[in-house]
Amino acid sequence: MNNGKILLGAFLALMLAVGVYFINRKWIAPITMRQAHADGINAGGNHPMAPDFSLTGINGEKVNLADYRGKVLMVDFWATWCGPCRVEIPGFVELENRYRDQGFAIVGISKDDGPDVVRDFYKEFKMNYPVALANDDVDQLYGGIIGLPTTFLIGRDGRIYAKHTGTTDISVFEQEIKTLLAAKPGTEVASFKPVVARSIDDIEVETPEQVKAENNPDVPGVDISGLTAPQITRLKAQLKSQPCTCGCNMSALDCRHKDPGCSVSKKMAKDQVGKLLKKSA
Repeated sequence: MNNGKILLGAFLALMLAVGVYFINRKWIAPITMRQAHADGINAGGNHPMAPDFSLTGINGEKVNLADYRGKVLMVDFWATWCGPCRVEIPGFVELENRYRDQGFAIVGISKDDGPDVVRDFYKEFKMNYPVALANDDVDQLYGGIIGLPTTFLIGRDGRIYAKHTGTTDISVFEQEIKTLLAAKPGTEVASFKPVVARSIDDIEVETPEQVKAENNPDVPGVDISGLTAPQITRLKAQLKSQPCTCGCNMSALDCRHKDPGCSVSKKMAKDQVGKLLKKSA
């Protein structure tokens, strides 16, 4: 009799465990995943999360990255004076028409000095997606925009999967977009491979805190908040004595001040900061 009660108890415990497993898998886990995605918690994974931004559109409207959560989003940094940008944009208009209803969207971020010329261009090229004006913060958040066009593809989970600099064939974008559209919202596409092979390490993004730290008058675009005043003085002297190898014919320090978007002088400065921090550790 006692053995029967023990077996019955074990059986009921097993059934309870199985029930909890399926309830968690079918209802609780998906809800948790969706909530984590909504709160921006799922920052792990192999692909970097796209830094959030809020910009002003050319007609005064707000353009917020958060409004596109759950969609496949193309973020295109461009300018009206950029020849390769002008070549790509008609293709982007077609992509927006073709895949809009499947959950695809485009945001253009113009590097022009003001909205008037962009509005004229927008009408001439019959652009059908929002365009906002860039600022220094969004440039730095996306790793420093040096060449135009620079285009990022963001998946439904809010991660950056591809970065294309320079003119890229529309068929390349289309193939990558279709792959990302097939994914479920909130799910990382771990197997994604850009059509144009590129290392994930090449996609640099920064946090607002990093951008704030980099906005300093001593070495613009480089976080020197961990250095002491004497170390900053030494850093500036070192960069002043080093020629920048980007072809600007300036010292690395002068290049940082004259061209904060230069990736060469930025790397030189960051390397020197790393050495100084290592010595003081």
